[in-house]
Amino acid sequence: MSDLFVSCSRRPHPARLSPLALAILAITTLMAACTQSPPNPQQASLTGLVTTTSGDFARAQSPRKFSFPLDHGPHPDYQTEWWYFTGNLDAADGRHFGFELTFFRRALVPADESIQRPSDWAVQQVYMAHFAITDVKSGEFRYFQRLERGAAGLAGATVDPLFQVWLDDWRVEQVGPQRYSLHAALGELGLDLTMDDATGPVLQGNQGYSQKGPHPGNASYYYSLPRMISSGDISLHGQTYSVSGISWMDHEWSSSALSPGQVGWDWFGLQLDDGSELMVYDLRRADGRVDDTSSGSLIAPDGKVLHLNQSDFHIQALSSWRSPDSGSVYPSGWEIQVPSAGLALKVEPYLEDQELRVAFTYWEGAVRVSGERDGKQLSGKGYVELTGYAGSMQGQF
Repeated sequence: MSDLFVSCSRRPHPARLSPLALAILAITTLMAACTQSPPNPQQASLTGLVTTTSGDFARAQSPRKFSFPLDHGPHPDYQTEWWYFTGNLDAADGRHFGFELTFFRRALVPADESIQRPSDWAVQQVYMAHFAITDVKSGEFRYFQRLERGAAGLAGATVDPLFQVWLDDWRVEQVGPQRYSLHAALGELGLDLTMDDATGPVLQGNQGYSQKGPHPGNASYYYSLPRMISSGDISLHGQTYSVSGISWMDHEWSSSALSPGQVGWDWFGLQLDDGSELMVYDLRRADGRVDDTSSGSLIAPDGKVLHLNQSDFHIQALSSWRSPDSGSVYPSGWEIQVPSAGLALKVEPYLEDQELRVAFTYWEGAVRVSGERDGKQLSGKGYVELTGYAGSMQGQF
């Protein structure tokens, strides 16, 4: 159900690029090749704009000082960057929705190899965005993908004068102190939200330095806005629902995150009803082991952050689900324990099928949470991301 679907022969691309970048370039090339009339500028192929390079992108090699709002914006010296917005929303009648709006930025060449050209269409960055809505009552999961060059105002990110990231009319922008608006629509499906950041930025890992392996540079800079009080409208099948709930934002940038032998990750962002949040992820290796650099954080209602190493938490899958479309088998339902915090949680997807089959295939979906902390019952909601089940993510991030 992606809004970009092409079906014609492919050509190899002999560039030193990751599978994600190759997918972006292949799709934009196909867009131009398959059209029956001359492409308009927004559909122009990126073929020929990429060169094989010998230089290096900046790499996350040690902790750095973060500065906000500046670091909400882009970091073009790094090859890959993403802004992830997910959330759980309820209508007045109890109807439950999940949403995802994600923007990816990919640099084509390192800054020291870029060539400045006078054309507004000259491109140094490409952008990809995913938009998905989970409608629990109908059992429907709809998702879309867009790709665009970061030029001529078609896609980009900035903090001048305030933070915004956009691709065509899909957009998130700051509209006031710790207040953001989100808009995405395609056909009869639309989402408009106002989101108020209740926590401020939470630096993940070692003060925002998130090590993904033992090798220098196999890391990212990573922070979250884990509790954004949200309200607005969802449009679906000609009907508009007023909704409210909680959203989560992750912002991460790097040039080489995964280490050799790692194939993907299981990521959990959970908002609990006692006002705390839990983020944990397992980095999975090809041999089935969980990597020692798996990590997480437990955020107390007062904002205090407890960093979690791999030995501090345990994620156990309870069952599995096979995609009827990709054939990939994903875990479905989990127990998460953080013994030092007396935390034991059960996480269940609202719908089993929340798989996106886009430039890369992954599962990202809304989940409900139940469990206890120190013997006291608690509940919550959140989002889970599962990658590397349809194919290794090695070299993509």
